[in-house]
Amino acid sequence: MSLTLSTILAAAEHGAEAAGEEHKSEAPFFIAGAILVAFAIIVSVVGFKKPDFPGTAGAARGVMAVSIALVAAAAVSIVYVAV
Repeated sequence: MSLTLSTILAAAEHGAEAAGEEHKSEAPFFIAGAILVAFAIIVSVVGFKKPDFPGTAGAARGVMAVSIALVAAAAVSIVYVAV
């Protein structure tokens, strides 16, 4: 899949250069990705230290919601950069 994604991104970049458009900053993607990685590491460490993490069903839904939001933010930011 990474080959396909890299091909699409390269084509989008080449198309923008051919059209004379400016290159968009990739900073939003790197920031969203770094936050997602940090969250994943924190959840993993806490999960290893506390076998009952998260303690309640509501907390589990909260962790899942934050995870989904962070993945969506990373996905949206890379689409923004590519388009």
